[in-house]
Amino acid sequence: MKVKELMEQHTASVTPESTYEEAARILYSNDVSGVPVIDSQEKVVGFVSEKDIVRILYPWYRSFYESPESYTDMEARESKAGEIRNTKVEVFMKRNILTVSPEDQIMKACSVMLAHDINRLPVVESGKVVGMVSRHSIYKVILKKNFGL
Repeated sequence: MKVKELMEQHTASVTPESTYEEAARILYSNDVSGVPVIDSQEKVVGFVSEKDIVRILYPWYRSFYESPESYTDMEARESKAGEIRNTKVEVFMKRNILTVSPEDQIMKACSVMLAHDINRLPVVESGKVVGMVSRHSIYKVILKKNFGL
């Protein structure tokens, strides 16, 4: 089966100028684990996942090294989201993006996700995002096809 037969075609996205809060709201309201970051030419320039949203609440190496005592209060870590709500996506997005083509086989997409421990991949055609494919959707279609679920 090809990715184009399974991909979600209407996918949410953010821009590099979107804020932390906007990205978090988009993930939450669309009930997805990640979205592509799209520039003004509609090219994918990054990716933001739930992991990125949570990871930024923890210290960066330099700040932890300079002031480790400020990172021992875990309740303060939880409130960090409010403090960084206006941080631009370009600050914390992943830049080295893995993608698949609509013509790729779903098992190729699945192998990329497994090898890189990611849940979703942008589907790109002619440099533009045309959809998303997830491990979960591949899992479901394989079980349905093979076990009649």
